Amino acid sequence: MLKVEGLTVYYGKALALQNVNLHIEKGELVALIGPNGAGKSTLLKTISGLVKPTEGKILFNGMDLTGLKPNVIAKYGLTHCPEHRRLAPDLTVLENLELGAYLRKDKDKIKEDLEYVFQLFPVLKERLNQKAGTMSGGEQQMIAIGRALMARPQLLLLDEPMLGLSPIMKSRILSAVKAIRTGGVTTFLVEQDARSALKIVDRVYVLENGTIVMEGSPSQISTEEHIRAYYLGA
Repeated sequence: MLKVEGLTVYYGKALALQNVNLHIEKGELVALIGPNGAGKSTLLKTISGLVKPTEGKILFNGMDLTGLKPNVIAKYGLTHCPEHRRLAPDLTVLENLELGAYLRKDKDKIKEDLEYVFQLFPVLKERLNQKAGTMSGGEQQMIAIGRALMARPQLLLLDEPMLGLSPIMKSRILSAVKAIRTGGVTTFLVEQDARSALKIVDRVYVLENGTIVMEGSPSQISTEEHIRAYYLGA
């Protein structure tokens, strides 16, 4: 479904990503782990069109998306749920969710997807008219994921969905990510909490200093001494 070939990105003169190659098959849940500043968020932003690459290609279902605008990429079914949620704090829960469907015209399907979001996150249905900015961090993350799902993505890019959350809320978000994949949405998960991510994904890429240094199954990755020492605390 997604193929990234030789992707290189600079911020001014600073090299952010260097010759990144990866692929994601339809139906997979794939994680990208790595230290802070490794370029994980930059990679997602480049795939979704928020950052322009210096070199390389981004192919989605065989179509070259390289350099296209984010709204065009979103129309093709690739949706980005960004780090730090980026909600409209003065809008209600419902209004934030509806923003995710702004490109769509199929009202009946939009209602179906709204109900699906409420199944995943029942608390959102209870607080439809509450302003998003007054919700807890975990609840705001639920809104952000729900908003992304309202675009009915083929591929969902999730950037640090468990960042700063309590253990209980992390568990809820982790279960939701698992359910989203089970529901048929291919997912690319960027996550600082490698231990949690490895529990649910099919494959893992490790990004360090802007370069993919390792790729494999969770069991393969977790047995590597370097990974155990730096990411799993073992």
